[in-house]
Parts: sequence; C-alpha cells; structure tokens
Amino acid sequence: MEGTKKCSANYVPLSPITFLDRSAVVYADRPSIVHGAVTYTWRQTRQRCVQLASSLASLGVSRGDVVAALAPNIPAMYELHFAVPMAGAVLCSLNTRHDSAMVSVLLKHSGSKLIFVDHQFLLVAQGALQILSKTSTKLPRLVVIAESGDQIASPDSYESLLATGDPDFEIIRPNDEWEPIALNYTSGTTSSPKGVVYSHRGAYLNSLAAALLSEMHSMPVYLWCVPMFHCNGWCFTWAVAAMGGTNICLRNVAAAGIFDSIARYNVTHMGGAPTVLNMIINAPDNEKKPLPGKVGVMTGGAPPPPQVLFKMEELGFDVTHSYGLTETYGPGTICTWKPEWSSLPREEQAKIRSRQGVQHLGMEEIDVKDPVTLKSVAADAKTMGEVMFRGNTVMNGYFKNQEATDEAFKGGWLRSGDLGVKHPDGYIELKDRSKDIIISGGENISTIEVESVLFSHPAVLEAAVVGRPDEHWGETVCAFVKVKEGVGSSSSLSSVEVIQYCRDRLPHYMAPRSVVFLDDLPKTSTGKVQKFVLREKAKGMGSLSKQRNSKL
Repeated sequence: MEGTKKCSANYVPLSPITFLDRSAVVYADRPSIVHGAVTYTWRQTRQRCVQLASSLASLGVSRGDVVAALAPNIPAMYELHFAVPMAGAVLCSLNTRHDSAMVSVLLKHSGSKLIFVDHQFLLVAQGALQILSKTSTKLPRLVVIAESGDQIASPDSYESLLATGDPDFEIIRPNDEWEPIALNYTSGTTSSPKGVVYSHRGAYLNSLAAALLSEMHSMPVYLWCVPMFHCNGWCFTWAVAAMGGTNICLRNVAAAGIFDSIARYNVTHMGGAPTVLNMIINAPDNEKKPLPGKVGVMTGGAPPPPQVLFKMEELGFDVTHSYGLTETYGPGTICTWKPEWSSLPREEQAKIRSRQGVQHLGMEEIDVKDPVTLKSVAADAKTMGEVMFRGNTVMNGYFKNQEATDEAFKGGWLRSGDLGVKHPDGYIELKDRSKDIIISGGENISTIEVESVLFSHPAVLEAAVVGRPDEHWGETVCAFVKVKEGVGSSSSLSSVEVIQYCRDRLPHYMAPRSVVFLDDLPKTSTGKVQKFVLREKAKGMGSLSKQRNSKL
C-alpha cells in the first residue's frame, strides 16, 4: 500500500528471547527461579543467560548449531532455554529416561556440538559418548551441571563455563523469525524418534497462547511438574518469563513435593499429564496439605477421567484440559469453559471438561476431516475423522527427514494421527489414536471411553485398553488394570467384577472380555501409556475365542 514502509522501526522478528529482556527490566528484583536454597531474580537470570551465551560463542558455537541438554527441571535447564538461542544456536532437550544407546543416536542425528548433562545422568551421557566414539572421531563436548551449591573444579562444569562469559556479550538475534530455536525428538514409542523443529516465531506465539489459555496474570508462581525437555515444557519455559513469574523447580515429581511447594511458595499454576493428577488425588493423607489458594492446572496427553477431575476439584485445583502434539509446540487446543455449563450436573460437566475443545488463539484452525478426501466430518458428535491442525504454531518440519515432513503436511494440514468427532458447538473430542482404535465385529470401539469407565471404579488406580486378537470378532477389548494401594491385589478385585462393572455402564460389545492386573503400566517419560507394549502382551495371550472364554 502506498506510503507504507517495512523497516526496523515497525518490524522485528518475533523471538521469546525478548520476554527475558523485558522481565529483566520490569521485574528486575523479583524472583525468577527458586530451587531449594537457590533463588535468582530476573535481572540475575538474564545476566547469567547472557554470560552463558557468550561462553558458548567462545567455544565455537554459532548460528544454527545444535546444543543438547540432558537434565531435569533445574535452574540450569531453564537458563539454557534462553542462553542457547541467545548464542544463535538451537536447543535440543533430551528425554531424561533415554538410555545411553538412544542418547547416542540422538546426539549423532542432531549433530550436537555440546551436551550439558546434569550430574544425575552423567553415566548415561558418558555411555552415549563411548558408543559414539566407535563410529565418530568428532564428539560433542560434555559440560557437567553440578547440584546447586556444589562446585566442580573443572572448566567443563556449568558454573565454571558460565563464569568465563562476557556480561556485555551482544546477543545474537534471529534474522528471520522462522529460524529454528529448538529441536525436540518425539517419544519414539512406536518407531525411531523424529526431530521436530520449532521456530522463534512459533515459540513466541505459543508461549503467549499458553499464558492466555492458563489465564496467567502477571507474576504467576509456576510449579514445574511438566518436564522442560517435553515440548520445551509446553512452552511455559518462555511463557513464565513473558509474565514475570517465578519458576519453582522440582527435580523429582512426587505428591509430597507438589503439596509442599504449593503451600510454601503459594503456587498459582502448574501442569501435568493425567498421571500426575492421579498421583495428587491418590496421595496419602499425611502428604496432602490444604491449598493456600486456587491452583490452575493444565493437563494434556490423554483425556482426564471424570473421577480424577472431581477429586482434583475437591482438593482446590482448577483443571483446564488442553491437547496437542510435539509437532504443535505442545498445547494446540483448549477446552474453553462456558458459564452456562456450570449449571449442568457434575457428570455432564466432567464429560465436557474432558473434550479437547477448540484451537487456542495462536493456532489458525483445527478440524476433524476424512483423511482421504479432506472433507470435514459432520458436527454430530458421532462421525469420526482425523484431527488436523493448521497455523503458525505448527512445527517447521522433521529435521533431516523430508519424506516424513511431506507426509505429515499432506493436503496442507498437519495430520495428527488422532481420531475424533466434532460436536455441534464446534468442540472436538478425541476418540482414539488411529492405531489404538479397536474394531470388534465391525464396530469401532473407543479405548478412551472404556478407560474412562474403568477409571471410575473405586479400586482402580490406572487402566489402559487395547485390542486382543480374536478368531471370531477380529479383536476384543482387553483391559490392563493397576489396583489402588490399600485395596489389595488382583485377588481382591476379580476380572469378572471388572467386566461386569463395565457391562453395567457400556454397551456389551464395548466391555472388556479379558482383564490383566499389573503392578505398573508401561509409560513414556511424559506419562503416556505405551500401548504398543500392551498390544504385544495381549497378542501373546492368543485368541480369546480359541480359548473358549467368549462367555465372559
């Protein structure tokens, strides 16, 4: 348009680095990070990040290089989320549950120049480097993060390296906001992990969206239960900086630590998968403490069962359900609550709360489509299709994997692989992963619906459902159950009782025909049940019809 001009006065590439710049001024003397006896202010945090960025540059790290981190939710891990991009580099946060073999694969694939390792995972990292040394002469430099307060007399310790940095280092900012800021590997539970590339622009937008959909006010107190390595902490690493909040770091996530931290620091917000919520509501009475105020909790990863929502509410938590993928920077939708729903019966409210909802403000569009024709399914809460995303908070693509990127974006939408329905009001609801849906006698069975009923049984702590091969039906429902402590073992809860409980609440074809009691369900580091492991177990049990147990 005539008379306009794009210049440095009106266009600056978006980057979450600017959140730290602002908070170091506006909230300079307010606490930014608390971890045990260690407390930093926002002024100190920015200064430390600048010095660390300078040290990285002096080690030869330059624009576009990858720097890896293997650490829990500790101050150093938080600082790396700013220091690495301030050096122009890309942060690759590794899953702390990976073994040496997997870490070596990811270090090689990412081409990491350095790896920052918390002392707790030093043996894993050293093992990974040993494996790498057999095929490569150029290994990433290892920097050890000591326990807070401990000092390691080595130039390759985190604090020593940071101390050598120039406090007046000129931060390297992106020339193009689409430049990568982070590399996150998917969990790899079913195949080799893929490297998801995040941009400065996407991280900026999703951070603000995360703060908005959590209804964060200025200076929130955020308790770190979501791993910072998982989608960069659902982008809350940057969002808390944007709001001038206080990060309460938890090395180990346990109910006692959660309640203690909330009471001690007046926590206002936190996040966690439904397994974390389950941990909270089933904590022993001697570990529970009254909340000093309402605590907002964002949950995602799987729909929270109604019983879990009820009990969280009774304890004083306000749960918001979000949904997304590593490929959408974590949260991509929000189940926005409507005031008129508050007058509905509790059971109905819980069902609505467990929906995935609508796209958040940073996501352009979400839809449920026929994966072949790309036509939107009817908004009748019945017709199933694949959930798809489109917008600025969708990944750049998969690192060094053009074929997988093209497949994910086929048709101009990000294909989630999740099956869902759309309600008449536009809210979406997941029914299953496309690979998890059970087809029995031609009927599609949503494992989520069956699991929700299982969770409502007073003796059930955890439950997961998969298909079991059956000669007559093709598949039947097989439930894996973990019983609550104090209730006893499977001897005090029979499979017949569980099956009958489900039959009383579901159409008979949806009810489990076999039940397996486990001490623990196999999970990923982010709390998702590894259903491929359970499917193998179910497959190993053979056909139910063959065993003539179909009378169940």
